[in-house]
Amino acid sequence: MESNQRNYQKELNIQLDNLPNHNQTLLLHSCCAPCSSYVLIYLRFYFNITVFYYNPNITNQEEYEKRVSEQIRLITRLNEEREPMLHPISYLEGPYEPESFYKMSQGLEHCAEGGERCKQCFHMRLLETARQAVHLGFDYYATTLTISPQKDAALLNRIGEQIAQQEGVAWLPSDFKKKGGYQSSIALSKEYELYRQNYCGCIYSKQQADRDRANREIGVKSNHENNDRIIDDSDAGRI
Repeated sequence: MESNQRNYQKELNIQLDNLPNHNQTLLLHSCCAPCSSYVLIYLRFYFNITVFYYNPNITNQEEYEKRVSEQIRLITRLNEEREPMLHPISYLEGPYEPESFYKMSQGLEHCAEGGERCKQCFHMRLLETARQAVHLGFDYYATTLTISPQKDAALLNRIGEQIAQQEGVAWLPSDFKKKGGYQSSIALSKEYELYRQNYCGCIYSKQQADRDRANREIGVKSNHENNDRIIDDSDAGRI
């Protein structure tokens, strides 16, 4: 992870405190329902939010549709439970175009998670979000990605700011994992019984997750075997 000298959570709070009103519009890129849960509950008191679901990195159509379904289900539940003074949360879905992700990731297939491939993937998704925000006249754009402890908030904010200057739309800085945000998203996922995937989205992150899981299982098996061997040796010593 890159060193982060700026406190993006503090910068977000300052921006929220200085909003002219609570009618400002926000196009919020969402990577998945669980990550968006806390973010939506947090920001809906300040913005008229539209969730933009644009994730061409997701492995296959079945997984994509499952995540989309959970995102829509969460938004529906939150709208049903909203207080009268709050804006309803809207939903906008971008195209599912995995071919654009694979084209972007050519030559980066073996990058470690969090490396150059992820950086380019962040840029691709945030660029499309910013362009949609400009096209549809939103005041701000942002992403839920900073809630993950596995994502570099400094990198995401730098990309977001660069694109904002390029495209002409305001970027909302964030580090949503702070102040218990990530833990809250886990609790909300349980409360709303949301599907929590065990990998970010792309085939490469799934392969990495599968390898990590296999290594953990080997480690557990090895520990069990070592414990059995100790027990056997101990029993032999008593004969």
